[in-house]
Parts: sequence; C-alpha cells; structure tokens
Amino acid sequence: MVDLEKTLMDLCLPLVDDANALSVKTMTSTNENEVLLYVYANSEDVARLIGRKGMMATSIRQMMSIAARDTKKRISVKFEAY
Repeated sequence: MVDLEKTLMDLCLPLVDDANALSVKTMTSTNENEVLLYVYANSEDVARLIGRKGMMATSIRQMMSIAARDTKKRISVKFEAY
C-alpha cells in the first residue's frame, strides 16, 4: 500500500524554498471513501504550489489520484499557509 502522505511530501518538496516549513497531514473526512490531505507551508511556497490559475495544484492532485488508485478512495488535497 502506498503511503499517501510521503508521496505528497515527495511531490511538493522540490517545489518549495523552505523545506523545513513544509508538512503534510491526513485529516478525517465525513465521507469514509475520501482521504483529506493538507499541505502546510509558508505563504510564498503555497502560492508556488498552487501555481498560476491553479495549474500546479491541479497537476499535484492528478498525480495523487493516480498514486491512490489501489486504495479505491477519493483523494482531496488542500493547501494552507502558516
């Protein structure tokens, strides 16, 4: 089984300036078929992770949905700034 937190961290790590401020947390969801992943970083890094018109965030979400295929659950990735 794939460790989704580690996979998301590995995707985001090369994109941020302050790697020490980057963290990924799994949150509980009201839907049992959904996994909520939150990416926490500095505001400049969150802006970089989201990208222009959300293109980078869309790409990260697509990569995570591919990584989570074997879990048969929906993946939601949210970005938050400290």
